[in-house]
Amino acid sequence: MRRLPLIAAALLAPLFTPLAALAHPGGDHVHGFATGFLHPLMGIDHLVAMIAIGLWAGLVGGRLAWLLPAGFLGGMAAGGALGLAGLGLPGVQAGILGSLIVLGALVGAAGRLPAALALPMIAGFGLLHGHAHGTEAIGGAFGYEAGFLIATALLHGAGLLMAAGAAQGSGRIALRVAGSSAAMLAAGVTLLS
Repeated sequence: MRRLPLIAAALLAPLFTPLAALAHPGGDHVHGFATGFLHPLMGIDHLVAMIAIGLWAGLVGGRLAWLLPAGFLGGMAAGGALGLAGLGLPGVQAGILGSLIVLGALVGAAGRLPAALALPMIAGFGLLHGHAHGTEAIGGAFGYEAGFLIATALLHGAGLLMAAGAAQGSGRIALRVAGSSAAMLAAGVTLLS
């Protein structure tokens, strides 16, 4: 029971930090491993989405506990490669916004989807997030992509650990409410930016 306030604080803290609302301002600051690693941590849309994927995977459990994060990372790597190659995708920012809304709903409901639906969906979300990262990389592109993939995997792991820490009863409900609320608020911030 004592972990509930810590879990809720960890999920909601990013919403009250003075970060840029739009995670994709562009510019010559985007290069190398360090900036790639920091990018998912500094953009509210990415931070919340990455943790929400781990939360959802942990809440659903079973094989999907590792397949969902792996599917997202695979999609993200592919999207990053497309962005690095200069190949455009339509509706990337709108898709990222949609991913936050869907992930918020899935975490809130601890929604169980068949793997045949969940995996392509989550890989598609990864493709969009990765493309947004990849289109910004201007120098040290492969280091940048490696950085954002590693940070993403760590954020997925944080979400999985939060779900494991609130495995039953009121802890699970509080986690679902906090995770869903954080995703919806991040979607609102993204929409307003």
